[in-house]
Amino acid sequence: MPTAFGDTFIPNTVRVSLEQENALLACHSDPQETEPESLPYITEQPEDQNLIRDTHHGDRIHLTKPIPSPLKLDLDHSSTELEYPVASPASSSTSSQMGRKSEKPPRQEPDRPSSATTRGQNGHASGSMDSHLELRRKHPSLDSPTAASQTDHLMSREDFSLDEKPPPTPISSNTDTSFLDLPRQDRRNFLLLVLLYFLQGIPMGLATGSVPFLLKSHLSYGQIGVFSLASYPYSLKLLWSPIVDAVWSPKLGRRKSWILPMQTCSGLGMIYLGGRIKDMMVTAGASDGSGVWAFTGWWFFLVFLCATQDIAVDGWALTLLSLPNISYASTAQTVGLTAGHFLSSTVFLAFNAPEFANRWFRSTPSEDGVMTLSGYLTFAGWAYLVVTAGLALLKREEKTREKDSVMEVYRSMIGILKLKNVQSIIIVHLIAKIGFQANDGVTNLKLLDKGFSQEDLALTVLIDFPFEISLGYYAGRWSTAYPAMHVWCWAFIGRLIAAVIAQGVVMIFPKDGVKTWYLLTVIASHIFSTFTNTVMFVAISAFHAKISDPLIGGTYMTLLATVSNLGGTFPRFFILKLVDYFTLATCHPPLEPPKDLSTLKGDLITTPFSCALEVQKHRCLNGAGTCDISRDGYYITNVICVIIGVVTFWGYIRPAALKLQGLPLRAWRLVDPDSR
Repeated sequence: MPTAFGDTFIPNTVRVSLEQENALLACHSDPQETEPESLPYITEQPEDQNLIRDTHHGDRIHLTKPIPSPLKLDLDHSSTELEYPVASPASSSTSSQMGRKSEKPPRQEPDRPSSATTRGQNGHASGSMDSHLELRRKHPSLDSPTAASQTDHLMSREDFSLDEKPPPTPISSNTDTSFLDLPRQDRRNFLLLVLLYFLQGIPMGLATGSVPFLLKSHLSYGQIGVFSLASYPYSLKLLWSPIVDAVWSPKLGRRKSWILPMQTCSGLGMIYLGGRIKDMMVTAGASDGSGVWAFTGWWFFLVFLCATQDIAVDGWALTLLSLPNISYASTAQTVGLTAGHFLSSTVFLAFNAPEFANRWFRSTPSEDGVMTLSGYLTFAGWAYLVVTAGLALLKREEKTREKDSVMEVYRSMIGILKLKNVQSIIIVHLIAKIGFQANDGVTNLKLLDKGFSQEDLALTVLIDFPFEISLGYYAGRWSTAYPAMHVWCWAFIGRLIAAVIAQGVVMIFPKDGVKTWYLLTVIASHIFSTFTNTVMFVAISAFHAKISDPLIGGTYMTLLATVSNLGGTFPRFFILKLVDYFTLATCHPPLEPPKDLSTLKGDLITTPFSCALEVQKHRCLNGAGTCDISRDGYYITNVICVIIGVVTFWGYIRPAALKLQGLPLRAWRLVDPDSR
């Protein structure tokens, strides 16, 4: 029956959509910290007392009809609507009490970040991108307060009123929180994330750093480009990320169900490779490098395991850290991956270099380094197994009832891909890293070609490492204190400048060997390049963490990270091919053949031929020839890359990035059509 209100009748129930329900829940997800600005308000409309409708005032529900009786919020998560039953005329005494309360001026509360927590409570993402992320889930977790208790707490507030106009929405400012200021639980979970990302960095540092250097003496740039395909699982993990999000065991937990078996398989895989890696590398360089495909396949599988673990860790990062400190997830990723990569590339290459070992650790010179690739892989494999056992026994994952089918998650992923904002950021990611590809993939290899020793290169990266770790930490704080995409754009410009500087450093390589001044120049150039790379990575990771919907956190984060990785991996194969294509080099026979031909490592060179490829270059040098480079393809390729980077940045990337930064969080969410 309708309820009398003056000369008007209003229905017993006012229905609002699921999006409005989420806005209600976001305002009181924490019983101790509720936000008055997100409460439902019903304001007067004297001109038309018969009209009842609902509108949006910012991100709050704005019902434009006075209802003097108390509301009972029936939060039914299984439906797409909320019911607001209206009391009968018998409740007039209560109505009058509410009327008296509404005469009080609204209490002013200081602006603060939204406290909608992620522990299994629904909350809708709203507000600008400068506010903290508000997370929502389909179902409350097992330990969450019930909807009824939340409703009672909401209705019992002294400042709750249905007659006042909504106060202006406060815009929470970004905060700059240091690690020591984090809550104790956040600090522990941060360190756990650093450890998990560190494990990922170990095989990735080998696949993208050490192994290509060790293969350089056997393969050309184009053939090393074939091996670069081993890193592609990080760019393809989107294809199976919905399976990781949807299939899991309640006994182990949503994320540990994948982290534990992937790390176990990775550890066993590295132990297996450790016993056979030497013979496999010899086979890879045999038959003019045709064996590199089989060698690449083994590393592709190892990186696949790491990429799958990364999907689970990315999803877990959204719930391990509290809401105001969610940007520290990108800091943990930067510190962990950087440390793991550093250990597997810089530290390993230094201890693997005979010159470094003979200079610092030996009194009697030897042709072998202190550490071999076989021994390092075996050690890393056992370390993986130990950490995995500790994670299984010591860390308990939060229980949750969320469990979608694989097809539902794939449909969600397709829905994400249909969002225009997501399509825009995908385009940005795919073209953003073209400008730095030659610098990232070829500069260090070209230095080795020029005569820069492996020992000096290891020393360069060793000095660079403390800067990279510290700058990664501060980059995370900058991405919290300032808009993430603004920081990203500044780092983009710096990275283009670093590519130009790197080419200049290669061009001035001393003909009489590496001197102290040149070594310091290389170190300074490397630090600047690493600085811009780290800031850019941390900023975009922080942006991803802010816009990702934790309801499908693993899939959402993986989609964004995948296209970002793809933008850095797919051009590299073609860039390395272009270096070989543009290079012109001729092998000239010796003017005076050596008297003792037995000292030659190959057949004596008697006629000129092209030595642009690494195999041809080795044939030339082993036969007492001289490889004369008349045109270096590295310089041409790097200039082309930088020009493309400048044009795309000012023409599309920068305007698109700043536009995406200014969007509210709800623009990145999937909306159920039935809730509109």
